Amino acid sequence: MKILYVSQYFPPEMGAPAARAGELSQHWAREGHEVTVLTGFPNHPLGIIHPEYRKPFRHMVAKERVRGAKVVRTWLWPLPNRKSYERMLNYASFCISASITGMFVSKPDVVIGTSPQLLVGLAAWWISRIKSAPFVFEVRDLWPESLSAVGMGDRSLLHSVLGKIAGFLYEHSQHIVVVTPAFKDHLIKYWKVPAEKISVVQNGVETELFRPGNPDQDLRKRWDAEGKFVVCYIGTMGWAHGLDSLVHAAKLLRNSPVVFVLVGEGADKERIVDLAKAKDLNNIRVLGQQPRDQIPNYIASSDACLVLLKKTDVFKTVIPTKMLEFMACGRPVILGVEGQARDILNEAQAGVSIEPEDPADLAEAVVFLAKDAEERKILGNNGRDYILKTLSREQTAGKYIGVLNEVSARYLTV
Repeated sequence: MKILYVSQYFPPEMGAPAARAGELSQHWAREGHEVTVLTGFPNHPLGIIHPEYRKPFRHMVAKERVRGAKVVRTWLWPLPNRKSYERMLNYASFCISASITGMFVSKPDVVIGTSPQLLVGLAAWWISRIKSAPFVFEVRDLWPESLSAVGMGDRSLLHSVLGKIAGFLYEHSQHIVVVTPAFKDHLIKYWKVPAEKISVVQNGVETELFRPGNPDQDLRKRWDAEGKFVVCYIGTMGWAHGLDSLVHAAKLLRNSPVVFVLVGEGADKERIVDLAKAKDLNNIRVLGQQPRDQIPNYIASSDACLVLLKKTDVFKTVIPTKMLEFMACGRPVILGVEGQARDILNEAQAGVSIEPEDPADLAEAVVFLAKDAEERKILGNNGRDYILKTLSREQTAGKYIGVLNEVSARYLTV
């Protein structure tokens, strides 16, 4: 099968969207499929073009082979992921550029457009029309619903525009792939999408990369965490994550042998750093974004890993990929997310659930795990076993190909 996968994010960029695109394309290529990824030049989240790609960036378009997949990188406006207008200019520039560049790729059997961000779907739809190929819209975030979750009003112009774009893509795609069952339920209930048009392909984990390992004592020494209980937050530090509760929990535990380590970038990072400084906390370490192949080492050097989102209905539908990666590495998870993510954690018996945005509950969970090394080991082993049985990337990539084959076959018979 010839697959064109349109994704603004792709390695060496960090984060779940880039990882999903990179790992799925690798598995499909390994199975003999002809995979082309249409993506941007790596610049997320700082808005700085990756050093390796600065020269090709000047030529507007670059082509390369990455683990068996053909990767076509097209121009975009590199801007930091901080302010709303910067993100929109970045998103729109990729949409326009990808729509043009995509007209010149070879004809695929199927075109996938993945969110975030939503405008990628428009580019993929346009290319599918030009190439007379079925369009599969991959929904990894619910838009415009996610705007409400981070405090942007339902009556804003941006909310209205994104709602119209989402509705257009739901209607004009030949098929929709969502990453959680709750997403499917939401699209059926609120957007009236026919159930048979939607398939659930959950996020998976590269279990050879994310696997149990021994703590890196040199790393813990750099964190000034020797002999202490380390709680690690790894991922985006954005408005959606409610990291204030982490800072307030750190204040409650400031006289305990507990260290919170935050690894990553994001629009809310600077404010969180300032908040920790204002409270004069010496038990928080904030680090920059790290290479993906080093993340398992950071997880292994932690005693527990933290997943947080704000308390809102839309986040009840999500399953954060980082939770699955922590489980794959055999570390207990402290989860401040309701809904689908909590259901999985409870089913796997792989950690402790807390009330979102509740510093006291977070502090209590940390104290509970810090006191019981045997319980931490059991929870970690349970998480690893669950991922191996149900959510390895190899399994989810295989399920996805089954969906694409069905879509392609139906399209040819229409």
